[in-house]
Amino acid sequence: MVDNHSIHVFELVVGILIVVAMFLRVWFGRLGVPSLIGFILLGFVVRLLDTALPFLTDVSLHVLEFLASTGVFILLFRVGLDSNLHGLIEKLPRAAPIWVGNVVLSGLPAYLLCRWGFDLALVPSIFVSVAMTATSIAVSAEIWRDAGALDSPDGETLIDVAQLDDVSGVALMTLALAVAPALYFGDNGSPVELAFEVFVVFLAKAALFGGFCLLIARYAERRIVIALSGTDEPASALILIGVGLIIAAVASLFGFSIAIGAFFAGLIFSRDPEAVRLETGFMPLHAFFVPFFFIAIGFRIDPATLGLALVFGGFLLIVAVLGKVIGASVPALMTTSSTGALLIGVSMVPRAEIAMVVGQQASDLGEWAMPPEVFSGIAIVSLVTCLVSPFVVRALLKRNGP
Repeated sequence: MVDNHSIHVFELVVGILIVVAMFLRVWFGRLGVPSLIGFILLGFVVRLLDTALPFLTDVSLHVLEFLASTGVFILLFRVGLDSNLHGLIEKLPRAAPIWVGNVVLSGLPAYLLCRWGFDLALVPSIFVSVAMTATSIAVSAEIWRDAGALDSPDGETLIDVAQLDDVSGVALMTLALAVAPALYFGDNGSPVELAFEVFVVFLAKAALFGGFCLLIARYAERRIVIALSGTDEPASALILIGVGLIIAAVASLFGFSIAIGAFFAGLIFSRDPEAVRLETGFMPLHAFFVPFFFIAIGFRIDPATLGLALVFGGFLLIVAVLGKVIGASVPALMTTSSTGALLIGVSMVPRAEIAMVVGQQASDLGEWAMPPEVFSGIAIVSLVTCLVSPFVVRALLKRNGP
């Protein structure tokens, strides 16, 4: 029997979170830093309050997780919708060296730090490595746009490389989620051999799901968008989200998470300009649900792990910053000036959406895949990089001009 008093308390909490989150969005926007920092801190404060004076029941926590999961779906659906794969393929010759450099020099050192520096198990090390390959371009793109530099050749290269980072980050996360159980629970044989078998099955499932997505994109996507053009904006956005949920549910039938399905659902519609324009219709949904994802991230940070997390996060932060700055700047010298290359490298430093989605998805598997202190360490890297890098990027753009 559900306690009505508990429901009313949680409704009060949700109302307070919505109001505070919206004020945080405004305040952090005026400061010129991403509002996700405030959302994560808000979630952590709620965790501290609930630890000192428990007020969240199991039902409340389930509802909070539902809101957060919906936020992940909308977040990755939008990431997929904003990714232009056809355009990226055309720009690969210019963007690929920077993309490969920053992914390798971010992921590999992070893996080595976990395995050799902190003696972490194989699976958590893989997830940390994958999380560090990601980039949150939204943090830097607005600063470039305000400076009138986003439409410059360097700005276009930055966007192309960041989108490639998103695609590869989701792809690596999908693969890691598939093989992680075999690597950890491989009792009846070599974990590597079992992981290889899982990988083969994963490729088969990915091919089938990819074929399904191609069929939707080729034969249904345009018809859906034309049908949506006859509806008003709120209804068309909700229908688009509903179609995305259907595609994400099909992805779950193939063994992929709803989050991964959401990304590919967004990709299906990304090549249609009319579908991309519909994005504005579900921005209110984005504004409502996505903050709950970051609030849930902050709530997952265990205060008892902060000591170890600060040490681990400090070293990981060094790797995270140098990996992007060096990994992106050096290859960028082939196509731009040293100033432009440095700007691209620094702008790639922030870790937010994809990095925290990787941490959340791994955490859902269990502590064997993402120990609490490691999750907290990734959150610390996300907070610091998103807080500091905007000021550095803004200063470099102001000094050197668009």
